[in-house]
Amino acid sequence: MSNNIVVLDNGGGLIKAGQGGERDPLVVIPNCLFKPLSSKKFIYPPPLSDADVDIDLTSAAVRRPIDRGYLINPDLQRDIWSHLFTSLLRITPTSSSLLLTEPPLSIPSVQRATDELVFEDFGFSSLYVANPQSLVHLYEASRQPGSILSRTQCSLVVDCGFSFTHAVPVLHNFTLNYAVKRIDLGGKAFTNYLKELVSYRSINVMDQTFLMDDAKEKLCFVSLDLHRDLNLARERRTGNVIKSTFVLPDGVTHTKGYLKDPQSANNFLTLGLSDEGPNSVMDKVDGEKKKADMNKNEIDLTNERFLVPETLFHPADLGMNQAGLAECIVRAVSSCHSYLQPVLYQSIILTGGSTLFPQLKERLERELRPLVPDHFDVKITTQEDPILGVWRGGSLLASSPDFESMCVTKAEYEELGSARCRRRFFH
Repeated sequence: MSNNIVVLDNGGGLIKAGQGGERDPLVVIPNCLFKPLSSKKFIYPPPLSDADVDIDLTSAAVRRPIDRGYLINPDLQRDIWSHLFTSLLRITPTSSSLLLTEPPLSIPSVQRATDELVFEDFGFSSLYVANPQSLVHLYEASRQPGSILSRTQCSLVVDCGFSFTHAVPVLHNFTLNYAVKRIDLGGKAFTNYLKELVSYRSINVMDQTFLMDDAKEKLCFVSLDLHRDLNLARERRTGNVIKSTFVLPDGVTHTKGYLKDPQSANNFLTLGLSDEGPNSVMDKVDGEKKKADMNKNEIDLTNERFLVPETLFHPADLGMNQAGLAECIVRAVSSCHSYLQPVLYQSIILTGGSTLFPQLKERLERELRPLVPDHFDVKITTQEDPILGVWRGGSLLASSPDFESMCVTKAEYEELGSARCRRRFFH
């Protein structure tokens, strides 16, 4: 078997790819093709590290191979992987092994399509398929050798990604599939909800996916006191701590949106330190803020900033008959053996790009504490880089001496088929 191991975290939003054993991936690219207004055909997105590549994505059309977490367009995924392997990573698949991530509880037809891509289209010499949550557990256990997570080899990984949110108990690097709970909300749904809110109140941005995604990442935060923040956002006088202005691109001087006043966008952080009424908080904020000038393509965001992430705690706001994040965690833990429950509550790990909303960890602790028995401690940790955490766990696994024996080779796949080979991964 080859020594060259490619670690591929194939997310619905971003692909993270690189060589096993490295700390960071070589390439991070959006898992899509897009067609800007200036182009007649769909093009490959540049790596996120290429800051000098300036493409105007205003009203760009998007095609994604993964929808709601599952591979629905293998042909499109083949195109993107082919570009990734040949132009960006510059590897030869036939002399390489592949460590690939796949969401929990994936259906057999999707698994079969993935295996065909890996072995028949690209001809990788061997394959290992891992659940992202088990890789997060592996990485955090190695990073904190003295922690309860490392001593018990047990954790609850809350993975809030692009397509959906999972609460997954992990024991000795194996996910307990019978206890996995899922909320059909992720970064894509948050962006779509923000597009709806802004379109209803300001200007139509329903086809501005990349622009609103950028606005969401720069401006949205999790409210620690929803009723107080709703009242503050309603204030019409100057010095509103919630209000922030986002400037839309004009296509001439700048092709990306930006914050009009980046410093004031973080004023909401002072709210968590104050237990005083809305008026006293307002009086502390200095400096007048002008109303957004619609002639210059500016939009004011007030309660949209915290109502978008709020749907993670109350999916009913979007008309979804599903439990919120805190209840989802409690249900996942309650599905496990009673001996594991106190340990799981003490080793909750937040990962995934959608956990980057400011104050998410604090809000989750407040929501979770009343639902957990008093004699259990609740401890939540956030990964140092929630987007790259899964890939780093995969890189660690790929560098272990046992990795080769865990893989399925191309010869075994051709002899036994996809379903038999998949049993080796204990999914």
